[in-house]
Amino acid sequence: MTLLPGEVLLDVGQAIDYVYFPQSGVISLLTMVQPGQFVETCTIGREGAVGLVTGLGSGVSLSRVVVQIAGRALRMRAALLNEILPKTPSLNDIKTRYGEALISQVLQTLACNTLHSVEQRLCRWLLICRDRTESNTVPLTQEALAEMLGVQRTTVTAAARSLQARGLIRYRRGVIECTDVNGLQQTSCECYALMRDTFERLLPYTYEDPPGDRG
Repeated sequence: MTLLPGEVLLDVGQAIDYVYFPQSGVISLLTMVQPGQFVETCTIGREGAVGLVTGLGSGVSLSRVVVQIAGRALRMRAALLNEILPKTPSLNDIKTRYGEALISQVLQTLACNTLHSVEQRLCRWLLICRDRTESNTVPLTQEALAEMLGVQRTTVTAAARSLQARGLIRYRRGVIECTDVNGLQQTSCECYALMRDTFERLLPYTYEDPPGDRG
């Protein structure tokens, strides 16, 4: 299936009928902080799946799941996957390890949102997005970034201008280009490296390039 920007795959409290396996694009898990206001707690791309963990537990989504960057995904019924897992130990093991990696990312993101500056968090998100898409170009508006980071649009604008002034990114309406990956890694908080290390440990071959290798 095609993933369209802004498409809501799941909402809070909605039954999870399908599990989505993104082949490209970027999907965000958003947590409600107050009525009508959400903040991103997890980013999912080709390394993961939507509904794989919570869909096989309570069967109800705990987050709003929104497509941020267009792509393609495979989709299967959660009930069918639930039948297959006990018969396929290797797949069940991957599901368990992915669940651990996903929870680690959520906890790290929550800590990052509490302790680190918007500029550091923006660098982290751009690097994660680059890993998920295998591209230095991120087609995303500042409005969407502001929502994901849980800040005002003017705050994101100021952070993006600062990064652009230092040559780390190039920004034009709706598109951010990562022009200095090593610089973004140095400016980002340590959360990016911690998240990446966790995925590499639990799910080998998630990344095809070493950090900074394609800058």
